[in-house]
Amino acid sequence: MSNSKLVYSTGSSIPTIKDNSDIEKNILRSDQKVRLHLERKRGGKIQTIIKGLSESHDTLKELTRELKKRCATGGTIKNTQIVIQGNQRELVKSLLSEKGYNVKLSGG
Repeated sequence: MSNSKLVYSTGSSIPTIKDNSDIEKNILRSDQKVRLHLERKRGGKIQTIIKGLSESHDTLKELTRELKKRCATGGTIKNTQIVIQGNQRELVKSLLSEKGYNVKLSGG
């Protein structure tokens, strides 16, 4: 046991690492480069993908909920991207522009 590299401390002098959810990016909505993509999946189904949002997970959840309600369709969050079912680019662009995001259409 003398060669063990196990270190244990009960002191409070060692800083603790906080959860990443505490760190929010302070980027203005108008400075974010938000892109709306169309993607066709198997079976010919189209999805609108929103990329480039630099928001916390809770903010993305609220934004996704609002977009799904206003578009009257389903959707989800995948790796900081919002996926909305169907070709909803024009409606999503107008909704995000109202909120102050700089939105551009790309792809498809």
